[in-house]
Amino acid sequence: MKEKALILTGILIGALSSVFGLVPIDIATHSSLPEITNSAFKPGEKLTYKVHYGIIDAGEAVLEIKDSPYTFENRNAYYAVGTGKSLGAFDMFFKVRDKYETYIDKKGMFPWYFKRRVDEGGYKISQDYTFDQGAGEVFTQKEETHEVPMGVQDMVSAFYFARTFDFSDVQKGDVFEIPTFVDDELFNLRIKFQGRETIKIRNGKFKAMKFVPVVQEGRIWKDENDLNVWISDDDNKIPLLAKTKILFGSIKMELTEYSGLAHKISKVR
Repeated sequence: MKEKALILTGILIGALSSVFGLVPIDIATHSSLPEITNSAFKPGEKLTYKVHYGIIDAGEAVLEIKDSPYTFENRNAYYAVGTGKSLGAFDMFFKVRDKYETYIDKKGMFPWYFKRRVDEGGYKISQDYTFDQGAGEVFTQKEETHEVPMGVQDMVSAFYFARTFDFSDVQKGDVFEIPTFVDDELFNLRIKFQGRETIKIRNGKFKAMKFVPVVQEGRIWKDENDLNVWISDDDNKIPLLAKTKILFGSIKMELTEYSGLAHKISKVR
């Protein structure tokens, strides 16, 4: 239960490797840097999520995106930062303090630099990845170099990159893949579209698109129905709700606050 609760706290700030199925991939042939049109978000957007176990607020995750004060190879970038922390009684016996930062190319929607600092009950992770997208390489804090495909994502940039997908003609069963560098390994993050429906969360009712992970043997979720994620059915395409099963009941994470959206959200009432 504890492991799934922590993963839900970080679903949008660095646990995409658990939300999506992970599949090792081959390296693609490199060419010119990709360019992708983004209209889903803009600098100033802030999303706040609460993680619940039953009626208890167990954790909070916050995602913000801003203009980067730095350029990379004379290209402008976004600066995205995500934080996760435990709340209330959970904070007393298992303190979580996580922070993720990434610099995302504005034209290509790929990362240049990723920083991860995790402290979960005394278990700590410190990662620094520098991406050379043109050369197809990533340099880690271990002073190791890994070959990656051009346009590869990190844990946080993958969240924003996925929001550039066009879901207007999506059909049930369609699968979306994102090459991502996670924990010093290269994987494909994969999600499957399950349909459209209206959901109710703390903030009201919203039109949503439902997705499940394409699961792989040996991962936390053995069945795709063990985790469900609902994305706003609008041009923002922000996660509204995520649920995962545990032995007694379920844990869920829902959007509680939002500001600076690029478009009107799909709220029914």
